Amino acid sequence: MADSPKVILSGFADETAPEKTLDQQFSAFAAMGLGHFSIRFLDAGCGIKNVLQLTDAEVVTVRNRMAEFGLRVSSIGSPIGKVKLLDVDDGTSNRYIEPISYLSQDVRRACELAQAFETRLIRGFSFYPPRDSKAETYVDQVVDRLGPIVEECDQRGLTFGLEVEANLVGHTGWLLAEIHRRVNHPALVLVFDGANLRIQGFSPEQIFEQYMAMKPALGWLHVKDYRGPDVTAKSAFIDEEALNQFVPVGLGESAYDRIFADLRDYLPQMGARLAQRNIDGVCLELEPHLKKGGQFGGYSGADGFCVAMRHLCVLLDASGIEYDLRESPGRTPAL
Repeated sequence: MADSPKVILSGFADETAPEKTLDQQFSAFAAMGLGHFSIRFLDAGCGIKNVLQLTDAEVVTVRNRMAEFGLRVSSIGSPIGKVKLLDVDDGTSNRYIEPISYLSQDVRRACELAQAFETRLIRGFSFYPPRDSKAETYVDQVVDRLGPIVEECDQRGLTFGLEVEANLVGHTGWLLAEIHRRVNHPALVLVFDGANLRIQGFSPEQIFEQYMAMKPALGWLHVKDYRGPDVTAKSAFIDEEALNQFVPVGLGESAYDRIFADLRDYLPQMGARLAQRNIDGVCLELEPHLKKGGQFGGYSGADGFCVAMRHLCVLLDASGIEYDLRESPGRTPAL
């Protein structure tokens, strides 16, 4: 199938590593034949940190170890936008950060790290509304907050990807599509994640509909699957720490079979659109959560991640979507 469209396989390497060390993460990815990873939590020698907390010296350490393992960063797995939209006490532990300082510190640092790790993609979120409130009523305020963030990325030649996730204003594909429409900026794309919709009780048909709503603005996809009961209150608060029915893609109810079948025909158009932003291709980032999920990350272990990877490859093969795996670890020149 030489004429089949191709994707870039990547994933959250920290999900493989119990201590989050570079060697744990990079060895697992090299063993699976992956050449890209999304950087999120890691221990570069001074304890476990979120990528935004890395010092310049630690960045150099990470880059050199990446070179030894022949790895590249697909995206910065930042938590940008995973803070309160309003400075109100709603009973959650979510932080509120004043917009100007957030932009000048966290957002600017995320951009610096994207440039340092030579990726053009930064993953982010659509802010937490007050708990138990109607997310739809806060779309305008989210648009106001996102505009300067997206512009900051654009000024550095970067693209900001807004992920669909429970409890945020953009907790559905329909809301994210509306946010994207109102921001109306070429440096903003959307990031699909089927399990993040399934955990809210949406049916496979509704999940596919939300993928279709996001599709014209799609930047890349996260791949994790979930098998659980439907619920009636789609807007209810989701306790992410209690979720325990994540499964390899294709074994759950997140509609990835239909989505990949549709994506196959859309890949050339999507790739051409991303190329206008100097993005190398369409990326699928594995984030299986097979052993533990949570608000800021998850864990699969190297064994679980490998199982998830095999299931993804089987589903891609069945969908007629090609991908590359490395036949040897290789070594890139030291950075």
